[in-house]
Amino acid sequence: MTQWLSPVHTGTPVVQDARARRLIGLEVLVVFTVTLGLSALRSALNLIGALLQPVPLNEQQVALNAPAAQQDLLDLAFQLTWVLQLVGYGALGAYLLVRAGFALRSVGLDASRPLRDGLGSAGLAALIGIPGLGLYLIARAIGVSVTIQPSTLDDTWWRIPVLLLSAGANSWAEEIVMVGYLLTRLRQLGWSENRSLLVQALIRGSYHLYQGLGGFVGNIVMGLVFGRVWQRTNRLWVLVGAHALIDIVAFAGYALIGGKVSWLP
Repeated sequence: MTQWLSPVHTGTPVVQDARARRLIGLEVLVVFTVTLGLSALRSALNLIGALLQPVPLNEQQVALNAPAAQQDLLDLAFQLTWVLQLVGYGALGAYLLVRAGFALRSVGLDASRPLRDGLGSAGLAALIGIPGLGLYLIARAIGVSVTIQPSTLDDTWWRIPVLLLSAGANSWAEEIVMVGYLLTRLRQLGWSENRSLLVQALIRGSYHLYQGLGGFVGNIVMGLVFGRVWQRTNRLWVLVGAHALIDIVAFAGYALIGGKVSWLP
């Protein structure tokens, strides 16, 4: 068990040239300014706004997949546009790694072991998803989390397909940018594995602040576990798959059983 608490040695060389190091640091700042870093800032502002409301935090609601237009097909177009934006986030991170000389297989984005990756994804999803649901219910019960509605989309023919696409796009964007891209770039700057892991987890938690303390803490834990699994195994598809499974259960599951079970707000 203790071996999983420590990272393995990485062969990623540390960049020594001062100008190249500055450019890598600038690149990381730009990527996070236009992707998940900006989401973290919005999330923090949303939490401040929620705390300033006279209504208790656990009586406020946040929808993760909400209608964006009254017209059915226009709403579908908005939903697919958001999916495409998330796919673009992940593609940007992957592209910049390739431009920097890293093959995608070097971060675990290859098809060399689909069965093992699939089983790993299922196990990791269970490890994170089940306790995560319990943490959310506890946090909401003690008043430090908003009520999360994974989907408030209308019951249309495209609702479930869009929720599945949203789950896949979320997982692709977050794991490529937060783990594959960020941790690799920080290795090049000579950051320790533990320091990089902590920063990655804190950023991940920060763009979930709009969910309250429960979402913040839960996603920090998820970031620590996911990041360490990658540092140990170098299999990014395992993380993408696990995250997708968690979101599929949350998004599509809520759409199908929301309001039909007493324990689910």
